[in-house]
Amino acid sequence: MSTIAIIPARGGSKRIPHKNIKVFAGLPIIAHSIRAARKTGVFDRIIVSTDSNEIAEIAGQHGAEVPFRRPAALADDLTGTDAVIVHALNWLAEHDSRAGHACCIYATAPFVRPEDIRLGLKMLREQGASTAISVTTYPYPISRSLKRNDRGRVEMIWPENYPKRSQDLPEVFHDAAQFYWYDVEKYMREQRMFSSDTIPVPIPRHLVQDIDTPEDWEVAERMFAAAGLAPGSTDGSNR
Repeated sequence: MSTIAIIPARGGSKRIPHKNIKVFAGLPIIAHSIRAARKTGVFDRIIVSTDSNEIAEIAGQHGAEVPFRRPAALADDLTGTDAVIVHALNWLAEHDSRAGHACCIYATAPFVRPEDIRLGLKMLREQGASTAISVTTYPYPISRSLKRNDRGRVEMIWPENYPKRSQDLPEVFHDAAQFYWYDVEKYMREQRMFSSDTIPVPIPRHLVQDIDTPEDWEVAERMFAAAGLAPGSTDGSNR
């Protein structure tokens, strides 16, 4: 069975209009994800799931396939990633291209590196997991997080951690919003990215920026420039 990359990219982004094809560092942002997928050398097919003809055309220009249009019911603000991936996997199975392993790569992940994607597949296979997701660490121990109480005063969410040193607290991760690997047979049993058998693929914090708002976009551009990265390249050589 084949190994498939699936890049979700609907056309109706509201907070950042045309977000999935807006130019980032000289390229439509989706092109960074397509190029990273191509550079991995592990994919039999790189597919973009979209409802937009414009996105489909640009994706094709940069080396991806768009063999179907995503139904409108799966292209609204409330549709989660799992529903999009399940739809794509079912379509592939129905068209004689059943996947053994699949990787969802977000269209707005310009920092994603081919070597991290390859590492995710390696870890998934070696550990026999259902899914493997890109994660990164928080810059501050969330176990010492604060909140504002009903009186408008600050208090610890977990006051039992007050006497503990930061280095004695558990390391905590959050979703890096770059890529998600699936053992397709196992994944389809639960159809959940965060399954009961998910492993983490750590990504350096300086290569992680979720892009949901115009401010996020500006921060990502500044990070990209500060790192001295060339258009269409995460490190100038491996894309």
